[in-house]
Amino acid sequence: MDPTCRPAVIFDNGTGYSKLGFAGNSEPSFILPTVVGVNDSFLKNLRQTDANDNSNWLAQYNAGVMADLDFMIGDEALTRSGGIYSLDRPIRNSQVENWDTLEKFWQQSIYNYLRCDPEEHYFLLTDSPVTTPESREYMGEIMFETFNVPGLYIAVQSMLTLAAGYSTPKSDMTGVVVDIGDSAPQVVPVVNGYVIGSSMKSFPISGNDVTRFILQLLQERGELIPPEDSMETARKIKELYCYSCTDIVKIFFNPEIYCTDFTTALPDLIDKCVQSSPIDTRRALYKNIVLAGGGTMFKDFYRRLQNSVKKIVDDRIAANTARLGLDVKPQPVEVNVASNPIQGYAAWFGGSVVASLPEFCDRVVPKEYEVKAGNRAY
Repeated sequence: MDPTCRPAVIFDNGTGYSKLGFAGNSEPSFILPTVVGVNDSFLKNLRQTDANDNSNWLAQYNAGVMADLDFMIGDEALTRSGGIYSLDRPIRNSQVENWDTLEKFWQQSIYNYLRCDPEEHYFLLTDSPVTTPESREYMGEIMFETFNVPGLYIAVQSMLTLAAGYSTPKSDMTGVVVDIGDSAPQVVPVVNGYVIGSSMKSFPISGNDVTRFILQLLQERGELIPPEDSMETARKIKELYCYSCTDIVKIFFNPEIYCTDFTTALPDLIDKCVQSSPIDTRRALYKNIVLAGGGTMFKDFYRRLQNSVKKIVDDRIAANTARLGLDVKPQPVEVNVASNPIQGYAAWFGGSVVASLPEFCDRVVPKEYEVKAGNRAY
């Protein structure tokens, strides 16, 4: 069937969670932990019985095949961990570390969760702003050679977050994306649809660090939590009960309480990101600071962040006015931090929007072109 007659499949694979679904939907069909549980008991038993026998190559091959076939992903993998299933997280710090494991994750996502034929759908995958061309090429190889997809489009998560269009018109693709996921938070300036790579900033404290900080507080209070459930318990507390006070310092606004090697607060990092961008884009960037990722979902987080960035900007204007002895008051700089219930899966929703546009079919890279162009195709 012509893939243009079916909605594209959207995969947003993050370090902590993956969002899966179809273009045109307002929310993902599934949000799963990005983890794969593999039954490696076949290989373990083989090592124990044939530790000194390297001639039994057929048994070794069969054990490897069985290990490749018996695996699960997401919450199902987490519930089975600790027994014969070992856990592997294919993505760390927003970079793919194990392509074989990620391929397994995609396989289960396509056939067992979305239950679709990959040969009948275009695919849109998201990636980090710091992903290498070689990684993009490898994504394409897996999708085209393993799943035989008819076409593929790989988009930067920051671009898709702005494309979600919940704060500005879709044509205004200028803003600062503050993406705080399970790891590797990024502050990314985008001007007219292009990422300003030289002005990107990284923040060392992620959503996973907040989870560990909560776990540390629980342990200091003497709470009795089974070790195997400790991280999941702390994560649930974070998601259900954490909020950001408007005037009390918290981990993102006073990072030294968790990481003594880093003392630059998130509002200061955003300000540095904007100030290092071209001067004629700074007002537009301050005006459209967009939040993305589960680490930004705390109640009143956006309000606290907006107040802090606004104070930094106003204090600098006042200091410069006094230093220069100006009689005319400068035009104030508008600071706006956009918040929306979908910001936990903003990149996925942006992909859903982009893949629903009529021109999306013209942007898709077909298999024939990918074979010739390699990483230049993306």
